[in-house]
Amino acid sequence: MNLNEIKQLIDMVNGSDLQEATIEQGDFKITLKRYSASTAPAPTFTVQTAPPAQPVLQTAAQTQPAAPAAEHVSGLVDVCSPIVGTFYQAASPDSPPFVAINDTVKKGDVLCIIEAMKLMNEIEAEMSGTIVEILVENGQAVEYDQPLFRIKP
Repeated sequence: MNLNEIKQLIDMVNGSDLQEATIEQGDFKITLKRYSASTAPAPTFTVQTAPPAQPVLQTAAQTQPAAPAAEHVSGLVDVCSPIVGTFYQAASPDSPPFVAINDTVKKGDVLCIIEAMKLMNEIEAEMSGTIVEILVENGQAVEYDQPLFRIKP
């Protein structure tokens, strides 16, 4: 894949509603991510080079579970974002995170904060259990119903 093709891909992602696109061509892989103006100044991308092959386009919408609030076969339950906003793991930059992997939480414990329209919304655990996965990074923009955590009840 040459530089002009990469520029075209960036223009295509910027001109669409996609937030993330991954293109694989053999061992070549490029991931394009778009953030809102408040979380990042410009789109970011990573490139791994290798011999060309057939292109595959995979969007973020295709990689997320179809029913985010559903229980998985492994018995894990997704905690999903109730609003669109920015994910924060702690109350302030110098505060410790509300939860970490392998922490035990009770129903009603604060898991994170999602900032939406300058309002800080505490997201609470809807069940007791153990945090198995944290699916988003601090400061990342999140969509409505996007999985944030996986809890083992």
